[in-house]
Amino acid sequence: MTRYFNDKTFRFLRGLARHNNREWFHAHKADYEAHVRGPFLRLLAELQPALKEVSTHFIADPRPSGGSLFRIHRDTRFASDKAPYKSWQGARLFHERRKQVAAPSFYVHLEPGECFVGAGLWHPEPDTQRRIRQFIFDNPGSWKAAAHAPAFARRYDLESDEMLVRAPRGFPPEFEFIEDLKHRNFVALRTLEDSVMLGPRLRQTLEKDLAALGPFVDYLCAALDLEF
Repeated sequence: MTRYFNDKTFRFLRGLARHNNREWFHAHKADYEAHVRGPFLRLLAELQPALKEVSTHFIADPRPSGGSLFRIHRDTRFASDKAPYKSWQGARLFHERRKQVAAPSFYVHLEPGECFVGAGLWHPEPDTQRRIRQFIFDNPGSWKAAAHAPAFARRYDLESDEMLVRAPRGFPPEFEFIEDLKHRNFVALRTLEDSVMLGPRLRQTLEKDLAALGPFVDYLCAALDLEF
């Protein structure tokens, strides 16, 4: 059993949320490296074998720069909030062709009280949204199996914060999954308790989630003509 994160991890992130400035961050950078970034990179490296069993086309890349881990620095160029840092840490386990075409990914989010694991497409371009909606309409049986199987639906929620008010044009209102076609994001996720994120079975828990989310990601790959 391996613990990746601990109370010092959350202590750092809470402190960064309260003191989101460069002076505080640089004064505590050693804590960030020791208790957030370093352990997360180790977790990614150790998730890769299990991810390969789910799909050989997805990668948990533990490189410190350019890999799966998102930068802690915020892009504030066009943001009204000029806080320089994110008060959370996330990692995207991505498709090998992500730089060439739109592709779903698996995702792990580390934030006190807001930890979660999920998979799918976040903020896809309109053309990608249309392709997925049309694929769901043309293949409703396999969508039901991928997104609405009882065991899956008990464990994961389809993200519904950003939805169309009306069904997209061109689809009949009596379609069984018309509500799903209103989604702007095609993401399934579940909350992780802080105790799980800090506990000794985090990797094993995430490995089960990667396997359980696999059919959902497989469906999205099929909709976009991607290998899975």
